[in-house]
Amino acid sequence: MQLKWRLSHTQGYLQLGMVDEAAAELRQIPVNERGSTDVLTLRVAVLQEQGRWRALRLAAAELVRRQPTEPASWITWAFATRRSRSVVEAEQILLEAEIRHPKEATIQFNLGCYACLRGDLGEAQRRVRRAIALNGNFRAHARADPDLVALRANPGGVKF
Repeated sequence: MQLKWRLSHTQGYLQLGMVDEAAAELRQIPVNERGSTDVLTLRVAVLQEQGRWRALRLAAAELVRRQPTEPASWITWAFATRRSRSVVEAEQILLEAEIRHPKEATIQFNLGCYACLRGDLGEAQRRVRRAIALNGNFRAHARADPDLVALRANPGGVKF
């Protein structure tokens, strides 16, 4: 079968929430065609849905290497790193991503979450405020994200 057909089916399965079927479709792609960025992008999506954080961390890092201009790849890499390694390592990834994508609200928000988890409430507040300034939708996230409990509980902290 053609690669394009397999990729289309993989995307379709993912959109339907059929993760096992999407993974099976990717496994059907011939080995010599698995190295394309399109295949890697879908592999990253499948691994994220499966919660396979170690494998996702490696795949997302490769995607960042290939496409450093895509902020979502950096965010995914950091997300997987947080779950498979540590918040500190994930934060380092996003600090590098911030240099390339200074106006990406999700990067700012996640850096705020990481700062809060490290106990740096001043930095957390600054980052979350920046995220909200870039994208007002983050106000609702700030009110509910479990990573920001300490920031919300801080009497001198910002109210979202």
